[in-house]
Amino acid sequence: MPTVNDEYKGGPLSDSQLKAIATANYQTQAPATNTSAYTGPTEIVELPSKGLPYAEGHPLSSGKIEMKYMTAKEEDILTNQSYIKQGVVLDKLFQALIVTPFEYGDLLIGDKNAVMIAARVLGYGAKYETDVISPSGNKQRVDVDLTQLSDKDIDWSIHSKGKSEFEFELPASKHKITVKLLTQADNKKIDAELTGLAKVKKEAPLTTRLKYTITSVDDNRDNGFIRKFVDNELLAIDSRAIRNFVAGLMPDVDLNIDLVDEATGEDFRSTFTIGLDFFWPDAQV
Repeated sequence: MPTVNDEYKGGPLSDSQLKAIATANYQTQAPATNTSAYTGPTEIVELPSKGLPYAEGHPLSSGKIEMKYMTAKEEDILTNQSYIKQGVVLDKLFQALIVTPFEYGDLLIGDKNAVMIAARVLGYGAKYETDVISPSGNKQRVDVDLTQLSDKDIDWSIHSKGKSEFEFELPASKHKITVKLLTQADNKKIDAELTGLAKVKKEAPLTTRLKYTITSVDDNRDNGFIRKFVDNELLAIDSRAIRNFVAGLMPDVDLNIDLVDEATGEDFRSTFTIGLDFFWPDAQV
């Protein structure tokens, strides 16, 4: 789970406890990239990646990130109409809450999900109410304790310090490729490209993401070559194999929770959906 320090792991905090911690000895907010200037209360969040994919010496190579509690000033970010229209409101929020100094674009997507969960806990508490569909077909309301989420189970044997690129042989065509773990910077480029495609009435979310995930084909690292390969040569069976391979590599938060079907009393496991009310608790959903 994207756990924080021992006090945080002790269990969910009540609203009153959160308010007390967030206001105790609170001083004027400093930029999130300047740890020496910020003196308010913070928590240490453990990243799903354990810091392994980051180069030695990178601020996140420790596998931990420091975050501050959300205040009314950060709530202003959540209501900023300009940020909302640009689709950057959550990134602006996370950057405001992160105290550890590093280039935000370096953040792995799976680690960013841990930051998102921690931001919600440090802002509005660990309890999140949402709906799931049970095996009996009924919709039931569940309370999720966000502090009890675990990290996704992946194959750590192929990970090593500073390694974020991995070799893979395509099962059908037998091409040898390398793939990388996508970062926030990659995601930003992908979103920009998809926005551009949408303006000309085109949609290609799958192939666009693959073009940023694949870093070489048969030792050829030319970006134009990789793009042509994805568009013209990549077989569907190989495309699916790449996606499964990368999914098994990427450290992330596991959003699966164990529940009981209210209609049958049977245990089941379900992925819960993060809705609009995750950071906008008062939103009508």
